[in-house]
Amino acid sequence: MSRLNASELAHRLARNAEAVCRHYLSNGHRQGRYWMVGDVRNTPGRSMFVRLIGPESGKGAAGKWTDAATGEHGDLLDVIRETCGLVDFADVAREARAFLSLPQPEPPRDERRAIHPAPTGSPEAARRLFAMSRPIHGTLVEAYLRRRGITSFHGTGSIRFHPRCYYRSDEHAATETWPAMIAAVTDLDGRLTGAHRTWLDPDGFDPVRLGKAPIDTPRRAMGDLLGHAVRFGVAGEVMAAGEGIETMLSLRMALPDMPMVAALSAGHLSAILFANTLRRLYIARDDDPAGDGAMAALIERASQDGIEAIVLSPRLADFNEDLRMLGPDALRAVLRAQIASRDAARFMAEAA
Repeated sequence: MSRLNASELAHRLARNAEAVCRHYLSNGHRQGRYWMVGDVRNTPGRSMFVRLIGPESGKGAAGKWTDAATGEHGDLLDVIRETCGLVDFADVAREARAFLSLPQPEPPRDERRAIHPAPTGSPEAARRLFAMSRPIHGTLVEAYLRRRGITSFHGTGSIRFHPRCYYRSDEHAATETWPAMIAAVTDLDGRLTGAHRTWLDPDGFDPVRLGKAPIDTPRRAMGDLLGHAVRFGVAGEVMAAGEGIETMLSLRMALPDMPMVAALSAGHLSAILFANTLRRLYIARDDDPAGDGAMAALIERASQDGIEAIVLSPRLADFNEDLRMLGPDALRAVLRAQIASRDAARFMAEAA
């Protein structure tokens, strides 16, 4: 199949406009010939409207959207870019093709070249692993996260799926392959410095392992991690930080527009680097001794930099357990009582 350009991809998405909106703009709803939502980043509301029915091009074309509050407008490729947090058009096109169940194109023959192995565990190996992975729509990663109670995926371009990621229990063991969630670890400038792998069980969601593969260490990180994190959104004056990817994605179910980072461990959480713009830091606490130690160290560092630190505590062991066991409304209530009122008004999603 020949490569599709941006216009052709946009037209194909427009023919499935309602399905696109239901997936990427899940906080909205259909009203007549339009899909209504808060903005192109899937915020709840009614100021943005997407035309679901119309000609393929020209005035009133299907798939075109306008945000009446900001004057922004575009097509469904822009929706994919913004809700998935993507930057490069190649990644947007890859996500669009995956949604449309189209084959991914092979690179032209003259673009192919010999690739030398990268040192095991190096930042370069992490960059290559992330580049070989694909967006999560329609993959085991999406199914895994949904079973963990996480159903909103806007701004999750830092997470991808690899169908056959290598795993060895130790240096002497045979190499196995398992499907995996691959998360990009980046610095404050967005440069990829490492990657985190969560190997998944392809045979279903076990309530004990919570969907992770039946192996000794189903989570591992690689590359340059100290000070860096898996990022969801771009930090400004306010940011939330915690250890686990699932923990922070659970928080985003209640605070969808608050920038967040997952540091991947208690030790790395205590060492995250702060953006110069940061003025208030929410710390998602895990209910264990290591989490308490990281929280104390991070509060001290933030105080030294003039940053207000506010601890967010779950009712159960962590915020993903709160989300799964208590539900999203209870999670919102837990957080509303702990965050500043101005941040609740700015970042908190309303109940569906």
